[in-house]
Amino acid sequence: MSQAKVDRYKEEKANRKQTMKREKALRMVSTICTTIVCAVIVGWIGYSAYGYFHSEDTKTAARTEVNVDALNDYLGTLQTEDSAE
Repeated sequence: MSQAKVDRYKEEKANRKQTMKREKALRMVSTICTTIVCAVIVGWIGYSAYGYFHSEDTKTAARTEVNVDALNDYLGTLQTEDSAE
């Protein structure tokens, strides 16, 4: 090994504890940030789903009017033809 490589190795070895500590801290910060982001996404999905399934619109029933005059006329003609026989 050349003298430059030996000096670099000794320097890395001397600073290894600090480097390891820094890497561990960065890994911990990364893990915490990822966990928080995932929790926010899951919470947002849950809140949206709750709002979608429990909206105020479903509590008020829709009223629909149907005109069945044509059906009544048709049924009336069927009954008169059956009674004629």
